[in-house]
Amino acid sequence: MQNVTYYQSIFNNFLSNYQLDEEPQTLYQPIQYILSLGGKRLRPTLTLMTAEMFGAKAENALNAALCVEVFHNFSLIHDDIMDDAPLRRGKPTVHEKWNLNTGILSGDAMLILSYQLLEYYNGTTFKELNSLFTKTALEVCEGQQYDIDFETRNDVIIDEYIRMITYKTSVLVAAAMKMGAIIAQASSQDQHLIYEFGKNLGIAFQIQDDYLDAFGDPETFGKQVGGDIIENKKTYLYLKTIEHGSQQVKDELFQLFNGSEIDLQEKVERVKQLFETSGAVKETKTAISNYTAKAFEYLEDLSLDDVYKFALKQFGEQLMQRKV
Repeated sequence: MQNVTYYQSIFNNFLSNYQLDEEPQTLYQPIQYILSLGGKRLRPTLTLMTAEMFGAKAENALNAALCVEVFHNFSLIHDDIMDDAPLRRGKPTVHEKWNLNTGILSGDAMLILSYQLLEYYNGTTFKELNSLFTKTALEVCEGQQYDIDFETRNDVIIDEYIRMITYKTSVLVAAAMKMGAIIAQASSQDQHLIYEFGKNLGIAFQIQDDYLDAFGDPETFGKQVGGDIIENKKTYLYLKTIEHGSQQVKDELFQLFNGSEIDLQEKVERVKQLFETSGAVKETKTAISNYTAKAFEYLEDLSLDDVYKFALKQFGEQLMQRKV
């Protein structure tokens, strides 16, 4: 098996040849734009890695990997619209660069293009990939709706938050890995184990993303730091502050998230102070470590050589040390 950089390289080469020179350009140019913004390419890389680990050629998994990446970016376009986000990976979001209607329609087209990419596969492989992808796409929508609902609720609990990020973020990471296993015709047991590995790693990834949203470096994070606070999102940091903070802290946090007459930057800085003094920052870092460890537990029963298990564990460890 090659290193992560190798898989990223062959995927990026494949992506660069995915040219949408169709008309109208006003529909397809925004798609090319968001796909060109870069990013970690985490999900497609995992698809290619997993396929080779289970005995397939990475090249055979490129269409599935691109399906996952196109779908992921479709969800980002629509997320940015719903969040009214000005930046994505340090660049103007699609709806800011073009307009709201273009963002909606180009996003819709990307969802359709995702399904089209799976037509490369035949028979049972296509059926299994399509079934997994359909289930995952619907779960991502459910997770997004939970996220929206939580903005106006003050009784969200940790278990609900974990369900939300599982659907919104981690099931796509899990599906990306299982797709590689399906293409390689791995056993049902191995498909299940690699899915659970990806799911728990995805949960850790999202909790870390929420942490970086509040405490990341705007120069490297690429998104608007404090965006979740501005949008009143009930992140792990918020919920742990409510759980462990004093009544005074809870009252102030509630006021900050429900009051309107306050400077947004002042709001972000004060909320971050409450996150730190309540112990929520420490609790959040512990949760990231715990879900990463849980993901690694699923590696033990995989019918893979130890060198592959080590590579997956190393990948997870590097992912949790990211600053972007």
